[in-house]
Amino acid sequence: MLKRFFNFWSKDIGIDLGTANTLVYIRGKGIIINEPSIVAINQKTGQILAIGQDARKMVGRTPGYIMVSKPLIAGVVSDFEVTEQMLKYFIDRAQEKSFSLMPRPRVVIGVPASVTEVEKRAVEDAAYNAGARKVFLIEEPMAAAIGARLPVQDAAANLIVDIGGGTTDVAVISMGGVVASRSLRIAGDKLTSDISQFMREEHNILIGDATAENIKLAIGSAYPLEEELTIQVRGRDLLTGLPKELTITSEEVRKAMHRSIRSIVLAIKSTIEETPPELIADLLNRSIFLAGGGSLLRGFDELISHESKLPVKIVDDPMTAVVRGCGMVLEHLDSLKDVLAWTAKEAYI
Repeated sequence: MLKRFFNFWSKDIGIDLGTANTLVYIRGKGIIINEPSIVAINQKTGQILAIGQDARKMVGRTPGYIMVSKPLIAGVVSDFEVTEQMLKYFIDRAQEKSFSLMPRPRVVIGVPASVTEVEKRAVEDAAYNAGARKVFLIEEPMAAAIGARLPVQDAAANLIVDIGGGTTDVAVISMGGVVASRSLRIAGDKLTSDISQFMREEHNILIGDATAENIKLAIGSAYPLEEELTIQVRGRDLLTGLPKELTITSEEVRKAMHRSIRSIVLAIKSTIEETPPELIADLLNRSIFLAGGGSLLRGFDELISHESKLPVKIVDDPMTAVVRGCGMVLEHLDSLKDVLAWTAKEAYI
């Protein structure tokens, strides 16, 4: 009875703890926070100077003693203390935006499908230390499928591909469980670094991550375009050390990302090959669904459709699919509890 009272008054929170961005959903209100998973730290004092959007503004513009970093690498906690501080910051902000009689919320967090039990425990502990009362973990492809309103509890195949910042998760889901899956630590951030490396090797020009990301967004593509694009790029000439400007094309950017994109396509095909024959028949009548920010790369859906011979659809608002799925689990916890990857004990009340 007491737990029901606390659950009713608690402002429960769903979190997509992504390598690139963290999104926060409050039960009954929807998505209220969408900020970069970036933290700025003063290494002299250990003080955290900024988190999220404020920290992003500092990237590449700080003195040596201020480190601007991502505490998650490929969806996994790489710096426990900083991740804990970042989670606390977002949970506190969510609580500020919504009055609650129960200050310690229940939290559902999306994690990559490939994380180990130790890595799950690290996320769980960070959430408890950040102020959660009870923590549930859900695999990101399952959350994305629920957020896309796919019938995950039906006895039919649902193929979801979640291309995030640090990981790509491919999963065939049926009857509330994952039947076949692949998880790669190749996603949006790897495509960005591929562009940086290409510029160094092919043009002897050094560019920052922010510039490489802009190139990817402006002219990047996975499939040939009807009209190829160009962009002016500024960086440092590695031969002279002086500023340099040149024009690159979308064909060059596609070439830079080719190997990583090919790895994602092969992971999708391998997952389909592992799917039981009964479910393969379902896939012939259904689409492959793409979620995550990486799915917005031009022509990615066309390339996957061409290679798999199956129709491909990008879900509505793919960047928020995982956090919307976490939110739907919060709203219907009793009926969807079987889809959770990890149900932890209650911290305390």
